[in-house]
Amino acid sequence: MASDRGPSAGDATSRRRIEPWEFEVSFDPRELCKETCLLYEIKWGKRQKVWRHSGKNTTKHVECNFIEKITSERHFPPSVSCCITWFLSWSPCWECSKAIREFLNQHPRVTLVIYVARLFQHMDLQNRQGLRDLIHSGVTLQIMGPPEYDYCWRNFVNYPPGKEAHWPRYPPLWMRLYALELHCIILGLPPCLKISRRCQNQLTWFRLIPQNCHYQMIPPHILLGTGLIQLPVTWR
Repeated sequence: MASDRGPSAGDATSRRRIEPWEFEVSFDPRELCKETCLLYEIKWGKRQKVWRHSGKNTTKHVECNFIEKITSERHFPPSVSCCITWFLSWSPCWECSKAIREFLNQHPRVTLVIYVARLFQHMDLQNRQGLRDLIHSGVTLQIMGPPEYDYCWRNFVNYPPGKEAHWPRYPPLWMRLYALELHCIILGLPPCLKISRRCQNQLTWFRLIPQNCHYQMIPPHILLGTGLIQLPVTWR
């Protein structure tokens, strides 16, 4: 049943929510905004309560800000057990990936799941290796899809009354393009997705540049989603 109210006034996270326009600008996969936004939740030990907050870049990247904040503001010995989920508007750069791995090495009972809206400078070899290293260290890394956008809208955004289900319906194709490129990164393949911006009209261009290795190694359902291959049609 749809509610005629926005987030509950008694919701402890209400003051930590971001505004709808912030979410729409930061997490639109079609746009290459400069700012990185992080929405995160932490579940401590066996407790069911989830703690949610958000962060942005300062003089440091938002991932490093999170690590410094969580380790400085509370007692955080290696024995602490918690599950952390990040929703990032950009994937971590190689330096942030290194900082994340160092943090996880120091806290082996922490698990981290990362959902990203876009891949940051994904053609840079160091950034690609950094993401692979994260995955090899046990981090779950995925591209945000409709379920994640819906979840973030409901739990992190100060949506208007009666609009709890009205998260921005971004075209799924862009999510599939980034998912394809993430598979290339994981498998150690060359870039398949090229992104460029024409400064005169500020349009962002997404172009697929597949090679034979992509057709051979990328799972067929990923290729189908981007239109790189088509199912055979049988005429009767």
